[in-house]
Amino acid sequence: MNVNYEKLLKEAEEVRKKAYTPYSKFKVGAALLTSDGKIFTGCNIENASFGLTVCAERVAILKAISEGSYKFEAIAIIGDTNRPCSPCGACRQVISEFGEDIKIVMSNLKGEVKIKKISELLPEAFNKNDLL
Repeated sequence: MNVNYEKLLKEAEEVRKKAYTPYSKFKVGAALLTSDGKIFTGCNIENASFGLTVCAERVAILKAISEGSYKFEAIAIIGDTNRPCSPCGACRQVISEFGEDIKIVMSNLKGEVKIKKISELLPEAFNKNDLL
């Protein structure tokens, strides 16, 4: 596995501890690697109005965007799951907005890792090219 991906997973595992999950108790951490080597982290943040909950992946992406980063290489995701933690459909759509080659590094607390491109997880995604 790529050294950068190992660092991403460690960052994701660390930020996972900060997740705000009073309802589900399901903590997820994410670490996003930009094309220029910056890392932005995010954890899931729940809300009593469940539809307002924000996933870890989107928190990391929104932080990156708010800091002026728009080009992403990879995002690591970790959760306490039976298999490597995969992004939900909404997160897949948001990730795909920034490129079909972004690597998704999925892991769990057991150390299992699976790596795929976002285009493999969301083939034929709706994107900005569909609007032109």
